[in-house]
Amino acid sequence: MTRLERLYRRRVPVETVISQDLARTCAELSHEIRRQIGLLINRRGNIEAVVVGTDRQVVIPQLARSRSGPRLLRGIRFVHTHLKNQPLTKDDLTDLALLRLDLMVVLGVGMQGEPVSLSLAHLLPPNPQGKTYEEWPPQSLQMFRCRCDHLVLSLEAEIARATPVLHRTDDTTRALLVSGTEGNWADQEERLLECRELAESQGIRVLGTVAQRLRRVNPKYVLGMGKMTEVIIQAWQGGADLLIFDRDLTPTQMQALSEMVEMKVIDRTQLILDIFAARAHSRAGKIQVELAQLKYILPRLSQSSTAFSRLGGGIGARGPGETKLETDLRRVRKRITYLEDKLKDVGRQREQQRPRRLRQGIPVVSIVGYANAGKSTLLNALTHSQVSAEDRPFDTLDTINRRLRLPSGRYAILTDTVGFIRDLPRNLLDAFRTTLEDLRHADLLVHVVDATAPDCDQQIQAVEKILRELELQHVARVMVMNKCDRLPPSDVDILERSSRALCVSAIRKETLTPLQHVIDNTLELHWLPGRAGEEAWHATPSSTTGAALADVGP
Repeated sequence: MTRLERLYRRRVPVETVISQDLARTCAELSHEIRRQIGLLINRRGNIEAVVVGTDRQVVIPQLARSRSGPRLLRGIRFVHTHLKNQPLTKDDLTDLALLRLDLMVVLGVGMQGEPVSLSLAHLLPPNPQGKTYEEWPPQSLQMFRCRCDHLVLSLEAEIARATPVLHRTDDTTRALLVSGTEGNWADQEERLLECRELAESQGIRVLGTVAQRLRRVNPKYVLGMGKMTEVIIQAWQGGADLLIFDRDLTPTQMQALSEMVEMKVIDRTQLILDIFAARAHSRAGKIQVELAQLKYILPRLSQSSTAFSRLGGGIGARGPGETKLETDLRRVRKRITYLEDKLKDVGRQREQQRPRRLRQGIPVVSIVGYANAGKSTLLNALTHSQVSAEDRPFDTLDTINRRLRLPSGRYAILTDTVGFIRDLPRNLLDAFRTTLEDLRHADLLVHVVDATAPDCDQQIQAVEKILRELELQHVARVMVMNKCDRLPPSDVDILERSSRALCVSAIRKETLTPLQHVIDNTLELHWLPGRAGEEAWHATPSSTTGAALADVGP
C-alpha cells in the first residue's frame, strides 16, 4: 500500500480543519512528487477522496448530490496543498462557490516540504453587501485556531435563517432567468422580459435575472466562468429550482450546465414547448406538440453517448445487442414517423372535410399576430363570442372559427389561431404547419399588434418574417393596433399616422366600427368568389348562406 493510498485510512477530528500530522504528511508528499494533493473530507472526519493534480492546480472530481438538498452546503470540505506557499487563488474561490463546499482550505508548502501556512474561505448567507464568501488571512499551522464543526453548523444555520424560501411549503417552481448575448442591451432586456412573461404564464415564480454582454458565446457554458459563478450563487441564495436561458442551448451546453449547477436547466425552446404541451387540447394540437418535443429531444438524446455496444461484424464479433440509448433513439425515431403520418392524415381530413362555407365561397378573415397581442379578445368583441382569452401568451393553440356579420349585412368567417413569437422554434413551426395551413385559405389577414409593447416594431417584424416563411405575402392584409385605450390620445394619433394602421381597443366595442368597415370594404375589393360565393355575398342572407355557416359558432 502506497503512502497516498494510506491517506484514505486517516481520519480528521471533527473539531479541526486538518490535524497537524496529516498536514505534515500531505505537505511532504506534495513536495516529493511536485504536485498538489487534495483531500475531500466529510463532516464525520472521514476522507472520501484523495486527489492528485499538477504543480499548478488540482481538479475536484464529480461530487455526489448535496446531503442537505440543493440549497445548503454540501457537507464536504476540500483541503489541498499549494507548492511555494501560495494563498487561495481565484480558481479555489470559484470552486468553493460552484460546488457549495463547507470550506475551501489551502495548505502552503515550504521550500523543504514543511507545512507553512493555512488559508481558509467559506460561503456567506445572503447579505446587504452582496459578498459571496469570506476569506481568512493565512496563518501558521501551529497558530491556526478554528472549531470546524461549530463554524460549519453556524454557517448553515445562518443561511437557513437568511433564506426564508428554504422553509416554503408550496410547490411553486422558482426560476432564475439567464441571458448572454452578443447583441445590444435593449434587445437583451426585451428578450428577458418576454422570457419572464412566458415563465410566469406557466406558474413559475421568477426570482431574478442575470445578464451578460458577450464578445463571444462560451461554447460550453454560454457565459464566462465568473458570471456563471454569480448565477449559481444567486440561484443558491434565492432558492431557485430551475435555470431558464433566454436562448437555445446546444446539447453540449445543456449537459455541461446541468452538471455544473446541479439543478434543472432549460432553454427558451423547451419553455415554449412546455407551454404548448400544457395548453394543447385538440387531437391535432396534441400530435403537433408531441412531434415538436420529440424532434427537440432527439439530437440531445444522440449527444448523450457515442459509445454504442456493437463491437463489429462477423461471427463471434457481435456486441451484446442494442444499448438503452440505441433503443431510445430507435423508439423516438419510430414515434416521430408515426406522428408525422398521423399529422398527414389530419391534413387530408381537413382538406376532405373542409367546411361547407368554403365550398360555398363565404370569405374567410384570419386574425394573426404576436403572442398575447389580444387576438382572441378581438375575435370575441367582433363576433360576440366567449372564446378563452386570458392575459397570457399562447392561450389559443387550435384554430377557432366564428361567424362575423359585416356592416353591409353580409357574413364572413373570422378565424383565430396560434400566436407567433420571435425566433419561433423551427420544430414548432414545422409541426404546426397543418394548423397554419388554414391561413392559406384566408381571403384577408388582420394583423393585430400590441400597441403598448415596448418592442412593438420588433414584434411586427417577427410576424412578417413568419408570414413570409409560410408564403402568405400575396394575401390582403390589414394592420390593427390593439390596446390603444392604455395610451394617451396624443400618442394614439401619432401611432395611427406613423404606422398607417387602425388603432382600436378590443375591450371597447365603440372603437371597432372603423375596423368592421375596413374589413367589409377590403373584401369587396380583393375577394374573388366563385359563382356560389358571389350569390352568397351579394344576395340577401339565404338558406344557402345559413347552410354554409351552420358548422360555425355564433
